[in-house]
Amino acid sequence: MLLSLNWLRDYTDPGLAPAALADLLTMAGLEVDGVETTGPDLDGVIVGHVLSAEQHPNADRLRVCRVDLGPEHNLEGEPVQIVCGAPNVAAGQKVPVATVGTVLMLPARDGGDRQPVTIKKGKIRGEVSRGMICAEDELGLGDDHDGILVLETDAAPGTPLTEVIETPGDVIYDIAITPNRPDATSHLGIARDVAALTDGVLTLPDVDVPQAGGKTAERISVEIEDEGGCPRYVAMLIEGVTVAPSPAWLAERLSAIGVRPINNVVDVTNYVLHEMGQPLHAFDLAEIAGDKIVVRASEKGETVTTLDDVERKLPEGTLLICDAEKPVAVAGVMGGANSEVGNSTTDVLLESAYFDPARIRSASKALSLQTDASYRFERGIDPTAQARAASRAATMIAELAGGAVVGGLVDAHPRAHEPTVVTLRPERARALIGAEISDDEMVSLLTAIGFEVERGETNALEAFAAEAFASGNLSDASDAAEVAGLRVTVPPFRPDVEREVDVIEEIARLWGYDRVPTPRTAPVALVPGTDDPGETLLAHTRRQLSALGFRELFTNSLVPSATAERYAGEDWTGRETRVVETLNPISQEIAAMRPSLLHGLVNAVAYNQKRGAVALRVFESGHVYARSADASQPVEGFEEHTALGIAISGTVQPQTWDSPSREADIFDLKGVVEAILREAGVGRFKETPRPTPTDLTAYVIELHLGKHRLAVLARVSEAVVKDADLSAPLYAAEIDWDAVARVAKKGLPRYQRISRFPTVDRDLALVVDARTPVGPLAETIRQRGGGLLQDVRLFDLYEGERIPAGKKSAAFALTFGADRTLRDKDVDKA
Repeated sequence: MLLSLNWLRDYTDPGLAPAALADLLTMAGLEVDGVETTGPDLDGVIVGHVLSAEQHPNADRLRVCRVDLGPEHNLEGEPVQIVCGAPNVAAGQKVPVATVGTVLMLPARDGGDRQPVTIKKGKIRGEVSRGMICAEDELGLGDDHDGILVLETDAAPGTPLTEVIETPGDVIYDIAITPNRPDATSHLGIARDVAALTDGVLTLPDVDVPQAGGKTAERISVEIEDEGGCPRYVAMLIEGVTVAPSPAWLAERLSAIGVRPINNVVDVTNYVLHEMGQPLHAFDLAEIAGDKIVVRASEKGETVTTLDDVERKLPEGTLLICDAEKPVAVAGVMGGANSEVGNSTTDVLLESAYFDPARIRSASKALSLQTDASYRFERGIDPTAQARAASRAATMIAELAGGAVVGGLVDAHPRAHEPTVVTLRPERARALIGAEISDDEMVSLLTAIGFEVERGETNALEAFAAEAFASGNLSDASDAAEVAGLRVTVPPFRPDVEREVDVIEEIARLWGYDRVPTPRTAPVALVPGTDDPGETLLAHTRRQLSALGFRELFTNSLVPSATAERYAGEDWTGRETRVVETLNPISQEIAAMRPSLLHGLVNAVAYNQKRGAVALRVFESGHVYARSADASQPVEGFEEHTALGIAISGTVQPQTWDSPSREADIFDLKGVVEAILREAGVGRFKETPRPTPTDLTAYVIELHLGKHRLAVLARVSEAVVKDADLSAPLYAAEIDWDAVARVAKKGLPRYQRISRFPTVDRDLALVVDARTPVGPLAETIRQRGGGLLQDVRLFDLYEGERIPAGKKSAAFALTFGADRTLRDKDVDKA
């Protein structure tokens, strides 16, 4: 939500600098994500005190001034010299001074747009000038250029100008409102908190709410068929309006918080929404058939064309606002195009209602349509504020559009609001918060944000507490007997406060989390927590990779649907993977769950290569997702497992005085993956090369252990390299960590004695087809070499003279050994 500081000051004055207010809101649970200042930038402009103003020796219209700029800006403790051409500069004045290095947006001499000008030290007609004494128009504070701006202030020299004068700009706060704070989705709601936190005064708009009935009730009828979806509907009428653009103050106020001004009627409804948190909707009364409003659930196959001119098919049961003949709005989401206020509108029907949050949330998600209204309705608005908000808006429309408010109102109210009452035990609050807060201070804090707190006789409180225990509000019968506390009535605009602990949380955040003392000791569980073995092993592997010089990545698990489809290839995932898409994506950039980690690795390498990195070794661990027909999965129809992705690109050995540089290849990556599996205690696994190129890979090596596919290693295809604009080949691997964890046998290190007996070496050269991969040959040797074979190593590949065309010689070094002296016949047999 965007909050305007100027607008906030209509209801309370924080008395704080913008940055201090941002800190205050954040510490109170209203996290400020960003602060934007509008209006002139006066950074570097300070208060100066003119000590003297003498005639310039070489110019009739210039003055040479000695100006005290304060200890931080004076020159070696002495006032600075500034040449000024203003006729009204004089000794004794306090003036705005732009110091050297300040950038001002100065008016163009030809009357064009303002241009940025950096204030520099220089000479003007032979006299040094260190700064600029400014006129009103030079600061962007007005149009006056007849002379410098003379300040009426006692501020010390060096004080920032923004602390002395009020600038025409505004400060806009971007606040992340959590779902449990629907009251904070309006300027008044946040003003209530600010007033409580600063001991300020909260000033509410003066609103005269008419009695239900009157001429409005004679002209308009409201029928609520779906009482569960709409517990209250208020309608008012404004006659004789002239629809026109809004006045500048209203348009500017809405624009400041990102709301596009439309016309004086619609803008008022948006203004009251952002002021009070109550969504409103204005109908053209001439388009409401039968002067009747019906609130009902949609039937199967119904459609509505909304204000954005999109015809929307409604899910059955969607809450609708209808007239006597047709739907005119999707309740709580968006109005219909068939009843919108336009230039020809003269009479306005104003809607102010309370809709069930779950119904509005369901409709908004189903229609993929979130509006300012649905954002508030689905969190839960004040169920008692409808008449007050309608009256506020009706009065403003009449003032700004030249109409007249018809007497009375329609208040269809089938279900009355019952306030929530909570028993608060101050001792319990002190124990939970961990601070000694007095009962009086608790009462003061709660009262400041609209809670009603009653102190009563102990017997009455005990009886109330016993009743609370019986209804489940207290946890123990002894609690009810020992209560000597407070009866707290929760205001209707705080539907999130339901239990004693919720009230205690309000006390804690208003008192200040930063004030809670840190205890000198804290209880520790007698039984330590135990980690999942797979997670423990993964943590060890991440440390191992970091020690090998790899940088860890954290990328988004949500990707565009097209990206997910591309990186779900069977050559990489090892199976036919169907992508998991989100039902209602916030944007198309995060519309699907990642099927693998490869996309994140490619993007990270591309980003770093474009910024000059030539040697990249990165890894990431995280979950990957796919649709699945396996009914045994935790969520039927979906599969999720932990994966470890590794990528190498560029130089792995830089050039030195005695050796050339070397670029990464698949064997660098393979060595890392094999080291990880060996460290995890995984036994002998089978290597399966797949040299056929695909859209994702130039060639692939798969590692299996029995039925488990442990990992895939590949050189990424030229198509991916080109699309990502990589400057070097990329080698990537993805390990199915859940599969590794199932077969890992890593335990405590075990001692193995070095044999006293020598080993025996044999070389074995095989002439095979040139396209035959060597890995399976080595694996066959290992499997058939018997118990004496200790090691197999490829030491030579040869093609050429004395080798038939299309063939190659693969030479292996075999090492045999045992805890005894080997004989030739033993080794020869093996």
